[in-house]
Amino acid sequence: MVLMTLKPWLAISILFSFFISNVIGAFVGINIGTDVTNLPPASDVVALLKTRQITHVRLFNADAHMLNALANTSIEVIIGVTNEEVLGIGESPSTAAAWVNRNVAAYMPGTNITAIAVGSEVLTAIPNAAPVLVPAMNYLHKALVASRLNNQVKVSTPQSMDVIAKAFPPSTATFNSSWNSTIFQILQFLRNTNSYYMLNAYPYYEYVHSDGIFPIEYALFQPLSAVKQIVDPNTLFHYVSMFDALVDATYNSIEALNFSDIPVVVTETGWPWAGGSNEPDATKENAETFNENLIRRVSNDTGPPSQPKIPINTFIYEMFNEDKRPGPISERSWGIFSTNGSDVYTLGLGSSDSISDNSSTAFCVAKPGADENKLQDGINWACGQGRANCSAIQSGQPCYFPDTIQNHASYAYNDYYQRMHSLGGTCDFDGTATMTTQDPSSRTCKFTGSSNSGGGMFPPAAFGPIGATSQSSTIRLPVIAYTMVVFLALLILDVNAHFVFYHL
Repeated sequence: MVLMTLKPWLAISILFSFFISNVIGAFVGINIGTDVTNLPPASDVVALLKTRQITHVRLFNADAHMLNALANTSIEVIIGVTNEEVLGIGESPSTAAAWVNRNVAAYMPGTNITAIAVGSEVLTAIPNAAPVLVPAMNYLHKALVASRLNNQVKVSTPQSMDVIAKAFPPSTATFNSSWNSTIFQILQFLRNTNSYYMLNAYPYYEYVHSDGIFPIEYALFQPLSAVKQIVDPNTLFHYVSMFDALVDATYNSIEALNFSDIPVVVTETGWPWAGGSNEPDATKENAETFNENLIRRVSNDTGPPSQPKIPINTFIYEMFNEDKRPGPISERSWGIFSTNGSDVYTLGLGSSDSISDNSSTAFCVAKPGADENKLQDGINWACGQGRANCSAIQSGQPCYFPDTIQNHASYAYNDYYQRMHSLGGTCDFDGTATMTTQDPSSRTCKFTGSSNSGGGMFPPAAFGPIGATSQSSTIRLPVIAYTMVVFLALLILDVNAHFVFYHL
């Protein structure tokens, strides 16, 4: 066997890499847009990412403040070449080299940049730049090679579902023939550089544009009744969600051009939480349902029906509402966090992450609507003379967000009360405090006296599509995998060698 001719240490390394790549799971990351009126400082954005245990982010540009703030966090970062930059880079290798030196090499290895997204939906957004898209990708890759960063940083380009002529049924999906030449070159580049296909897939838009053909439950990952099962008539695959169908349509489109082994990563997906009168499905309830179920779906570490062994790494769109964006109300209502760090709506991974509404412990919290000046006085007293431990509500700490007087006062008041009530301390603070048995803890901030242990909103960190280059991930190896690695290592050392509603 070829393996027996390898040096023992090299064979062990190969085996260990094999087991890691096959037992670790998918990740859910988040997009960070900047068309925001009151965008928080980069340090606060990163603090929020850390407290919410978000381990993968995608930036639409290469913002210096964000890249500096992300240094030494191990958060994996996709940076973006803007559409305005694509033309210049695609026409000039020197421009590409300067871009890589300025936006990648200057920040590594401190900032864990893992990929460059060249443009955003270039083929459909700025089709005049299509002829230089692949040259731009090639020039950037060559610049990475020259900087010896090509193994750590991959190059790809996000495309929308609009480049696929007909996504339903997935088994017959193909790319729009007008783009075949360019997409063929893109796929060839991805295969040759061991990169991956970046897909922007929005079940919300597919549902809205389907004119009632598909039920909303299908778009929201909700169970379908027996008479509404979605079945591909050619493969007989059952599709329990539109998300899976869109990913499978992409895999089949890639295969139709005779390419395989190119993973698909969903670089954008989500659901708007508000809309105009003509956008009735853009609601908080639907947005929460979609993203909650999306996280649960991705976390099961399986792929779509045609590729069950390839997990679907995914980035939610988006972190904050980009209120500067033009268009309908829904265009400005995709964010899952407010700029003060509070949740637009609650997301979690199920009951194991939820905080109990009932507790045997009484908590001292700020009264809703209390005067903010009095609240600030209360915080100052509790954290000073009252000797409460207020370190958790400092910038960068677990209870800093939401960054509101009300939140910080509740934490400070409660910490003081839990420490001092047995010695006569009271919960009053000039009438701005009140007692409650409802635990005010969140998934990332545990109040003093809470019996709940917080959990992360997103799944644990996991390797990206190019697993061997990832640096930040938490490896989840079962005991049996460790056992097999050790056993094989010792062995090597010893020898020294068309969609339809399916009516049942």
